[in-house]
Amino acid sequence: MGLMTFLRNRAGFIIIGFIGFAIVAFLLGDAINVGKPFWAESQRVVGTIDGESIDIEDFGKKVEQSQAQLQQQYGGGSNPQMQAMAVENVWNGEVASVLLSKEYSRLGLAVSSDELFELLQGKNPSPLIVQYFGNPQTGQVDRAAVISSLKQQSKNPELKAQWDLLQLEVEKQALQEKYGNLIKNSVYVTSLEANDEYVNRNKLASFNYVALDYASIADATLKLTDADYTAYYNENKKRFDNPVETRTFEYVSFSAEPTKADTTAIQAQVTKLAADFKTAKNDSLFSAINSDVKVPYTYISKGQLDPAVDSVVFNLPAGSFYGPVLSGNSFKLAKVVDARFSPDSVKASHILIDAARAGGVDKAMKQADSLKTLIQNGASFATLAAQYSVDGSKDKGGDLGTFSRGQMVPEFENAAFNGSVGDLKVVRSQFGVHVIKIEKQIGSSKVVKLAYIEKSLAPSSKTKDAAYKKATTFLSQVKGDNFAAIAQKNGYTVAIADKVAGSQGYAPGLDNPRPIIKDAYEAEAGDVLGQVYTMDNAFVVARLTQISPKGLLPLEVVKKDIEPMVRQAVKAKMLTEKMNSAVQGAANINQVAQKVAKPVVPVENIVFANPVVPGVGQENKLIGSVFGSSVAKVSAPVAGERGVYVFSVKGFSAPAPLANVFKQKETMLLSVAQRSLGSAFQALIDKSEIKDNRVKFY
Repeated sequence: MGLMTFLRNRAGFIIIGFIGFAIVAFLLGDAINVGKPFWAESQRVVGTIDGESIDIEDFGKKVEQSQAQLQQQYGGGSNPQMQAMAVENVWNGEVASVLLSKEYSRLGLAVSSDELFELLQGKNPSPLIVQYFGNPQTGQVDRAAVISSLKQQSKNPELKAQWDLLQLEVEKQALQEKYGNLIKNSVYVTSLEANDEYVNRNKLASFNYVALDYASIADATLKLTDADYTAYYNENKKRFDNPVETRTFEYVSFSAEPTKADTTAIQAQVTKLAADFKTAKNDSLFSAINSDVKVPYTYISKGQLDPAVDSVVFNLPAGSFYGPVLSGNSFKLAKVVDARFSPDSVKASHILIDAARAGGVDKAMKQADSLKTLIQNGASFATLAAQYSVDGSKDKGGDLGTFSRGQMVPEFENAAFNGSVGDLKVVRSQFGVHVIKIEKQIGSSKVVKLAYIEKSLAPSSKTKDAAYKKATTFLSQVKGDNFAAIAQKNGYTVAIADKVAGSQGYAPGLDNPRPIIKDAYEAEAGDVLGQVYTMDNAFVVARLTQISPKGLLPLEVVKKDIEPMVRQAVKAKMLTEKMNSAVQGAANINQVAQKVAKPVVPVENIVFANPVVPGVGQENKLIGSVFGSSVAKVSAPVAGERGVYVFSVKGFSAPAPLANVFKQKETMLLSVAQRSLGSAFQALIDKSEIKDNRVKFY
């Protein structure tokens, strides 16, 4: 509504350094998932970034704000995944803020007072100023409104605090843009690179090949040796550089899903509830008391309900009753109180009177009625809004812009959507007393007013107790290495959560993994975690199986993981020897094919930039070798992704000379510059000491 409302609703993002701004959003990504050692840190420190400590109290407030913002954005209540996302957003913001601030200082980047004035009030305002003070249709900023709001700071401490915060973010955004431009302007593309890229995308190659598939050697016939593992490990060490410490745990989940008996019992309850609902005298009160899911008692548009209900109720007349129907994991009942056609959106202005300041609701209502009378007699709504409204929209004459259903509190919404253009209405809401002017109504579609009840299909206490008893019995039996054996003996399935990071908000098969992850980071490899964990409809017992520290992982840690790759490397060696024998003395590709009893496969018009072999898949080594070979020559064996290949190039088709080198360079530069931003920020992270203790607290 106003600047204060705008900033208050977005404080979670603003406080953490405007993460949504494009450069930072691009730079961060997954790059900041760093490891933890945490045991030597203060109990109040959630982490240290290049020597700067992040206090848990301040960090926690930002997480709450970010989580509230996510709930507003995605809807629904808080859940472990949403909290993990909020924690990650805030942490990424802290890392970006600390590292980039130091880099700005080192480079001498700053925003002068003249630049700041231009960003706030000038002809080229900051995107943040445009976002609030700009016209949604034209994008033009109302400079008069900006100046007016700035002048009112001296009379409104809260507004001044919000402007101070906004100014800080405008400066941050400007610095981010300067830094981004500095990085972008430091990279270039040569004419040779432009021509190479053009050729790689347009030069065509046609060739014949013979392949020996890895699948032709049965896995069971191979006996891998320590030397095989060591050879593969030494040749591929870069693959085993672990960017973040992770934990792997195995677990058994004991289901507490509703049984058939539970479903039958709930259905009987819902059937009785439906009978009472049909005869209830106060529909809204009855539904509010009995529903597990609260649906506002107001008009709603099609598409807002569960499809099983939504597809039916909009075709029913007022007074109809629908349900109970089982859809998803709950029974639904609905009573159609009213149905009508209503605007899709409304443009309105308002004057908000604070009942407490006015001396009570009655006095606030009288003041609102007086203002309504003045407006009806010709007084300026905008002038009265600037004088009497306590809402931030008063700086724009009370203008709230255009909004659809569901964006305002029910009392305000009903007045705006049920009235007519030009109406002045006085309504009371949880925020105070409103004088509403309906400026415009757009579109028209059917809406319904429902009394709605939803009863979840939940397990009975008997079902949950039985599952919990199984879990506790299992926990008492397992001792480290016998975890899998005891599970197998009892017919339980052991699941694996592999390489889980300390800040991770998800794990396969678990809807609330954070408690397990926190305990796993305090345990030793082989420990059975000491409690039964509660999921939505299950109980879980877990055991930590592996700790993968940050840095180069030793062979013994990755040995099991690399077994398929080692097996393929051994097969590649065997098939390469077979192909070498076939190539010796062969004058052409057909003779090679005869020796290995495999067909010659033709391939036409392949480009280097798209190394996909039809019917096979992506084979980078094969296509790269083709474009480096001479025509009609039988190649040496090439070990690819799916087999070992020998090929012979039939010919190349060169493209016409590049007509516009400048345009090609310009196109490539966009991609190179974008990658350079990520590389620059990653370099800042790599050279900084970052300790992440979040797993202690979340």
